[in-house]
Amino acid sequence: MRQFTAVVNPTAGGSSSAAALLTVARMLREAGAELQTEYSRSLAHAQELARHAGEQGRIVLAVGGDGIAGGIGGALSGTGAVLGLVPAGRGNDFARALELPTEPEALAEILLHHEPRAVDTIEVESATHRRTVVLGSVYAGVDALANRHANHARLLRGAASYYAGGLRAVTTWRPARYRVTIDGEEHLHTGYTVVAANSGYYGSGRLIAPDARVDDGLLDIVLISAAPRRLFFAMMNELKTGRHVERPQVRVLRGRELHISADRDVPYGADGEVDAVLPVTARVLPGALRVLC
Repeated sequence: MRQFTAVVNPTAGGSSSAAALLTVARMLREAGAELQTEYSRSLAHAQELARHAGEQGRIVLAVGGDGIAGGIGGALSGTGAVLGLVPAGRGNDFARALELPTEPEALAEILLHHEPRAVDTIEVESATHRRTVVLGSVYAGVDALANRHANHARLLRGAASYYAGGLRAVTTWRPARYRVTIDGEEHLHTGYTVVAANSGYYGSGRLIAPDARVDDGLLDIVLISAAPRRLFFAMMNELKTGRHVERPQVRVLRGRELHISADRDVPYGADGEVDAVLPVTARVLPGALRVLC
């Protein structure tokens, strides 16, 4: 029978992380599985706990949102350890890309009986932040600024915090001039953002890259060009369905490695974390992580 170590972010989604684990944990134990629970003090601590559990051959459950999922998944990338997700955060975008169920019974069934699937991860390097590995996406521009605002929101949660953060970011944003190099080919871009997507979703369910696949060995690179603010708000609404990619202001390219720089200190983020500024390099690590889904 499988052995699990659950690493819990006690602050994700308010108090919902512990509650989400409680029901799943009971079902795992009733099925005969062994489960240990560890509460993280920080993302670095969560990664340390995950590595230790993975080295012991245990399945590591990341309990929380995209921050802890990406942090733990990145820590296990390339190690052969197996990751399981118990979504309990604001966004849960990587879990959504894997089509994980939200019902505890169905999730427990996957954790107990499904075989691991190899998925890609993203290695991220910059001069302003240490090397890291994440799961979902790297984004540089107004969305990173919006995410910064959302992470500091005190009154709003979930999608509401992202929408309010986006509204605040867009009203103060002026188009940046980017230089984007994809597999050695340079592209000049002026606009709102550049997103390197492994998962199609980011920002709490927004379908930024509808054709992105987590196991194709490629990043879908979405460039949103300068446009009137009212048009950008229309595109934000279209992110719910992915129809924004049909607009002429949106380009989607693909590649294995990209370097992004800009004419000013544009912020970038990854999986809801990493508060840093350009330039940044992101490269796909094909099949680097084994995950239950």
